Amino acid sequence: MEKSCSLLVHFDKGTPALANEIKEALEGNDIPAKIDAMKNAIMLLLNGETLPQLFITIVRYVLPSEDHTVQKLLLLYLEIIDKTDGKGRVLPEMILICQNLRNNLQHPNEYIRGVTLRFLCRLNEVEIIEPLIPSIMSNLEHRHPYIRRNAILAVMSIYKLPQGEQLLVDAPETIEKFLSTEQDASAKRNAFLMLFNCAQDRAVNYLLTNVDRVSDWGELLQMVVLELIRKVCRTNKAEKGKYIKIIISLLNAPSAAVVYECAGTLVSLSSAPTAIRAAANTYCQLLLSQSDHNVKLIILDRLNELKSSHSDIMVDMIMDVLRALSSPNLDIRRKTLDIVLELITPRNVNEVVLTLKKEVMKTQSGELEKNGEYRQILIQAIHSCAIKFPEVASTVVHLLMDFLGDSNVASAMDVVIFVREIIETNPKLRVSIISRLLDTFYQIRAARVCSCALWIIGEYSLSLSEVESAIATIKQCLGDLPFFSISEDEEAGDSSKKPQQATSITVSSRRPAILADGTYATQSAASETAFSAPAVVQGSLTTGNLRSLLLTGDFFLGAVVACTLAKLNLRLEEVQPSKIELNKASSDALLIMVSMLQLGQSSVLPHPIDNDSYDRIVLCIRLLCNTGDAVRKIWLKSCRESFVKMLSDKQLRETEEIKAKAQISHSQPDDLIDFYHLKSRKGMSQLELEDEVQDDLKRATGEFVKDADDVNKLNRIIQLTGFSDPVYAEAYVTVHQYDIVLDVTVINRTKETLQNLCLELATMGDLKLVERPQNYTLAPLSSKQIKANIKVSSTETGVIFGNIVYETSNVLERTVVVLNDIHIDIMDYISPAVCSDTAFRAMWAEFEWENKVAVNTTITSEKEFLDHIIKSTNMKCLTAISALEGECGFLAANLYAKSVFGEDALVNVSVEKQGDGKLNGYIRIRSKTQGIALSLGDKITLKQKGGS
Repeated sequence: MEKSCSLLVHFDKGTPALANEIKEALEGNDIPAKIDAMKNAIMLLLNGETLPQLFITIVRYVLPSEDHTVQKLLLLYLEIIDKTDGKGRVLPEMILICQNLRNNLQHPNEYIRGVTLRFLCRLNEVEIIEPLIPSIMSNLEHRHPYIRRNAILAVMSIYKLPQGEQLLVDAPETIEKFLSTEQDASAKRNAFLMLFNCAQDRAVNYLLTNVDRVSDWGELLQMVVLELIRKVCRTNKAEKGKYIKIIISLLNAPSAAVVYECAGTLVSLSSAPTAIRAAANTYCQLLLSQSDHNVKLIILDRLNELKSSHSDIMVDMIMDVLRALSSPNLDIRRKTLDIVLELITPRNVNEVVLTLKKEVMKTQSGELEKNGEYRQILIQAIHSCAIKFPEVASTVVHLLMDFLGDSNVASAMDVVIFVREIIETNPKLRVSIISRLLDTFYQIRAARVCSCALWIIGEYSLSLSEVESAIATIKQCLGDLPFFSISEDEEAGDSSKKPQQATSITVSSRRPAILADGTYATQSAASETAFSAPAVVQGSLTTGNLRSLLLTGDFFLGAVVACTLAKLNLRLEEVQPSKIELNKASSDALLIMVSMLQLGQSSVLPHPIDNDSYDRIVLCIRLLCNTGDAVRKIWLKSCRESFVKMLSDKQLRETEEIKAKAQISHSQPDDLIDFYHLKSRKGMSQLELEDEVQDDLKRATGEFVKDADDVNKLNRIIQLTGFSDPVYAEAYVTVHQYDIVLDVTVINRTKETLQNLCLELATMGDLKLVERPQNYTLAPLSSKQIKANIKVSSTETGVIFGNIVYETSNVLERTVVVLNDIHIDIMDYISPAVCSDTAFRAMWAEFEWENKVAVNTTITSEKEFLDHIIKSTNMKCLTAISALEGECGFLAANLYAKSVFGEDALVNVSVEKQGDGKLNGYIRIRSKTQGIALSLGDKITLKQKGGS
């Protein structure tokens, strides 16, 4: 069994020094050689060597040395050697050491005294310490603070030993007197720490006596005071009021660390609005004053916790939190906006949106890296404000429309989706949005943004002037027809390429595209811009943007242009009285569509038009040649209706989630409620009263942290050995993010005493044992609780296995009982999360690990199977409920979860009902790391059958 160790030194195992060489160097007079020899000896000892022959050499040649480094190394050597024999008795040769230590404690040099006192803090042998006590106590009165502060630490360590109270009977009293006269900040802190650990009542007494001076004490002492307050208030809640006053007085301390600790302590102890407001204010001040990004992120985490428990107070702090946007770090900005968006109310929405608008304007000027990404986050934030509070939309929509031509395609895409939603939810803004969109349409450089903008133009241009200017804008952006001349077509066969082809961004490959439901579709490379990251066409604005994109072979956009023209012409029939104008517009539209088809079938472009786009353009041509009422209804009304339904679905889902969150808190029917008005208020400050009221309210609404469900606890107990084994063991497994704690109960079932009983554990996967459990002696039929800590470094299923080893008095060899394996479940690390469809598809395309699991289940309903998978994998279904309704014999859905390590897990379920009523299909899991993909796959394979 390995010994506990208080010393860690890096040791390069290249060429270990030999004991003889070390001995020779120690016997010589060369000080540097002696230092090196001592270092080598210490490293060998730390790595398991015993070196018994060195002890006498060190006593003879090293003890008398006056060199400080040699003396320091000697103390490290003494710290790690065995000072006792096999039966635990102190070795006789240690008497030599004892005399040397006493001399050191009375040495004229302060450094030697100080390091010796530090060494005594790590000494556990009472026989060695006892003769030194008078010397240690005399050092408490030394003139030098370095010695006094180390003497206090030595007194504290000795007092904590099993026989410490007999060795130092009046230590707490002595230290208390010392504390009242001491001037050195560090020594005072050590003295207070000693009282805090060894005589808490005296520490509390000292604190309450000097309550007025706490704010003048040093940072170190104030930190210990806060620790004491937390400890006292946990055990004695009735005393809270007077301590909260001390904390509030410390909120003005000059040290940022003290102020941060104060805020954290306040929040943990009190729910009084005054206290929470003071803590929130403190966090906001720290957020602005601290420059370190990690500190800012930690403070934002604290504010986020406050937001979830005290949102009414945090609402007033919203503008202070927003000031954190001045940081250039994108993570800080993102976190700040996440907090702010949940605190928006009708009272503050205008202020918030104004700030966000200013930030959007700033992103135009400075060419900082990630400006485009920051703008995208801001646009999404403004979008969600405008959806919650439609009245602010009018102030931002025109500003954002300037960014439709943004070179960052993602942010331009967010703007156009925002505009699409606002034009539907705010009918008053329709006219101004359409006219603005037509003015800025020519600036749009990305195919996807163009497609969405064209849809808006086709759906929401209602009056005659709007329809006419919409048709004119599209014609202008397409440029002169035809798209190529016949001579170009003929020359295209030659080796010389045309300038248009130089701009082509299509790739000569056929690869599967990922559709919105997560399924694959083979797609010709010519239409790749429709699905893959959209191409932004560079070049002058003189050639229309639609023309440039069409000439790169983007016929999906061509089909959208054809549909928009068809819709505009149908609408023109309703608003244009003149037949001549109507026919002219129709013939122009037909000419454009036919020209696009010609371009698609010519050899000017490297790839011909894809079938889908071809069919769609032909459909539009047929429609314009033969319009009927039924067709008109489908094109002009049904399309808009389905969009409105999609929006209302989205809103419904959001409100249901908010409702679900709000219903979590419960109270037991027989819980005690105190009536605040009947309480005695004698001698209570306003803050103490508030705190009492809040505690009562929390008790009444069941908000106090409830004990975890007992049934759940029983589920986590794992039997490790059989009932007939001489030693019975079971483990209670607690998983807390990066740590696993095994609480193992070991019961001796025999009539004999088990000696040197040890729980030996080993792990497989990304699990690491933190410490090795010790040896124990178990009396007959007695039990022992053994704790083992395990660190987790990634999300994958790990296995813990091991055995229990012990000796009995009459048997010489050791007995081994092998334990059952403990499998750590991946479900403890992943939690449901939300992401947008575009983000899901981007990650799906990017992640390299895929695990494909064939559906094999007894469940016959597609929806029921999906619910079963969601429950088994602890994931969130991203596919809208409305999209999963109805019976069509097929279901495709996307699931998403995030692990505590920040890893993403993506799952796509595609199932189909066979003729015999059974389900068939695949579940595909994708992740960045192999662990998640494999572990989730195993979990699904295990659970998908159905049943329990």
